[in-house]
Amino acid sequence: MRIVVLAGGIGGARFLRGLKDALGNRADPAGEETEITVVGNTGDDITLFGLRVCPDLDTVMYTLGGGVNEDQGWGRADETFSVREELAAYGMEPQWFGLGDRDVATHVVRSQMLAAGYPLSAITEALCDRWRPGVRLLPMSDDQVETHVLVDDGSGRRAIHFQEWWVRHRARIPAESIVSVGADGAKPAPGVLAALRQADLVLLPPSNPVVSVGSILGVPGIREAVSAKTVVGVSPIIGGAPVRGMADACLSAIGVETSARAVAEHYGPELLDGWLVDEADADTEVAGVAVRAMPLYMSDPERTEAIARAALDLAVELKG
Repeated sequence: MRIVVLAGGIGGARFLRGLKDALGNRADPAGEETEITVVGNTGDDITLFGLRVCPDLDTVMYTLGGGVNEDQGWGRADETFSVREELAAYGMEPQWFGLGDRDVATHVVRSQMLAAGYPLSAITEALCDRWRPGVRLLPMSDDQVETHVLVDDGSGRRAIHFQEWWVRHRARIPAESIVSVGADGAKPAPGVLAALRQADLVLLPPSNPVVSVGSILGVPGIREAVSAKTVVGVSPIIGGAPVRGMADACLSAIGVETSARAVAEHYGPELLDGWLVDEADADTEVAGVAVRAMPLYMSDPERTEAIARAALDLAVELKG
């Protein structure tokens, strides 16, 4: 069985870990292995201090490779911040985005390889040679795509990078619009469309539907390829609120209600075949989409595995 997962950051990475556990504990009578290809969001990528930072790719890589800070869900375990402190002492900006010393090493390797002419997909493969995540991790595109947010903070309307809006301002400044700069001219990274063509099913984790999964689907050709497959998504909204983060602010910016039903309708029945919602949203109905309810908080490895298994089982059921 070939599975493709479109993944953002923390929610996507933890779901993938649960999926790997579910597949490891799932008896296959034919004895065949399952291949997981992860298409990672790169719309959050940013250049800081001359280094190219890919937060979502790194979070998936660190989480599945056993090197993530489990408490916060991103960054490296046992991290130190000497470089950040020295940069602050020099007055270097921005100081609102903290790069840990161990994390900096990843960004140095990536930036040097980019400068040498290697594409992001090849660089990601090289980084994964160290971390051994147990999946094939592909960026959504080798082309640079950045998510920018149009805001008005009282001093006038301006566009800022998504990371500044998300990390520095905690999405407290209302977003007038969210734009994927460069997406229109981007091409799927090598291997992305082939993996989707060969996939038996596609899973959408509880990642941000606007700036994570939405960014991936915004690369020309990817949404069409996904729509041709059996697709099951896991709601990132429980009881009218995001599971974590500020996805509600992103949904408001595009005029979508913060509810499990509205997010499924935003994806649309032409994309979704099945939708997992929390028990708090058990009355959710979406035309043309099979809805199942179960506890969706990924509170521990066992619960996360159960959620991933339910998504997998629903996809297999719908595929027939």
